[in-house]
Amino acid sequence: MSVPVTATGGPITSKQQLIDYIAGGSRPREEWRIGTEHEKFAFRIGDRRRLEYDGRDGIRALLEGLQKRFGWQPIREGETLIGLVDGKGATISLEPGGQVELSGAPLENLHQTCGEVGMHLTQVKEIGAELGIGMIGLGFDPKWRREDVPWMPKGRYRIMRAYMPKKGGQGLDMMLRTCTVQVNLDFSSEADMVKKFRVALALQPLATALFANSPFKEGQPSGYVSWRGQVWTDTDPDRTGIPAFVFEPSFGFERWVDWILDIPMYFVYREGHYIDASGQSFKDFLNGSLPALPGQKPLLSDFADHMTTAFPEVRLKRYLEMRGADGGPWSRLCALPAFWVGLLYDDASLDAAWDLVKGWSQEERENLRREAPRLGLGAAVGIHSLRDLGREILELAKQGLVRRARRGNLAENETQYLEPLHRVIETGNTLADDLLMAYRTRWNGSIDPVFQEFAY
Repeated sequence: MSVPVTATGGPITSKQQLIDYIAGGSRPREEWRIGTEHEKFAFRIGDRRRLEYDGRDGIRALLEGLQKRFGWQPIREGETLIGLVDGKGATISLEPGGQVELSGAPLENLHQTCGEVGMHLTQVKEIGAELGIGMIGLGFDPKWRREDVPWMPKGRYRIMRAYMPKKGGQGLDMMLRTCTVQVNLDFSSEADMVKKFRVALALQPLATALFANSPFKEGQPSGYVSWRGQVWTDTDPDRTGIPAFVFEPSFGFERWVDWILDIPMYFVYREGHYIDASGQSFKDFLNGSLPALPGQKPLLSDFADHMTTAFPEVRLKRYLEMRGADGGPWSRLCALPAFWVGLLYDDASLDAAWDLVKGWSQEERENLRREAPRLGLGAAVGIHSLRDLGREILELAKQGLVRRARRGNLAENETQYLEPLHRVIETGNTLADDLLMAYRTRWNGSIDPVFQEFAY
């Protein structure tokens, strides 16, 4: 999750400022970039338990090791070390249960993105090996119960921890026991944003199926290929899911701002501290009548913070975030941005993808969202399975990358990063299927081997 935005600027005086703020993210095509984020579970190699914040083999020790050896700079909340930043636009942050997240720098091509991921994992493994810490990329914690997972000392999470059980049944599981990989992509205009948003939102269930990698819960098969995806279907309906208004003719920057303003608040960040405003209205804040800060009006940074508390399957900030995939091994951390870049950064592929999904009803989109975590590629729209759709969409992504023609050291383009997804479509087997097969055969019904075989 996001690090806090330092309070800046004067008070917001009109809704138009908020619309203009988001619209200001529009960039010409030559300035489009790729920002890849991924989360992973850190665990003690000795007993496979998730890490406390403190201690010789805790999360803070890991962050301090990265800081001292590789030149990362600290991010603090008060005196507490909560993350790291480099000088190139990348950050390392902590999810509520100590999941370690890399938010990558905005980069020009997928070769750079994959190199960034590889360098980060090398650094984390080096420090982790000295501390007895391992890292694993899965969508959901395969072994530990919610109560077994330590909470990280961040004020944002304290507020969310108290509020989440009031809205949905699995919000705390989302916070403590899930990991994802996502990519942040640019748009050139409002119309470009709308088209990309609609295509990406309709196809997030396909991403959930292609990247399904969380079939276990508390040491047993869950009955789902993406238990992470299932968790998100029962997490605070005020701010999650597939917003129907995105597909309405009136959708644009202003309609998005209206939705964000309707979402109940979590907090306000002031002078290094989070002030609990959970359940309160940002509209009241705009009017100077927020109970948590009576008489004060929000700054633009407060709105930027508030936008980070919306969790739809695709999120609009000053760029678009694709949020539907499970975390996974190194190859999938490169495949996810390749999939979306090929589709959304090429006009012909984007138009063709829209032609495939524009006839879906909201009921069909919602049904796919519910069924993809359980059935994976077997989920269907009408008579067409996600595997069938995936075959067409993956070809569009490939052709989009061919037309981008971004060369690497040994490659004519970026299509190599799609290879793991081609294998999924060809075989019909996701990573979740591979994990379940191992569990039922050579692991003899034990979950513990996953920590050796699937660790980074």
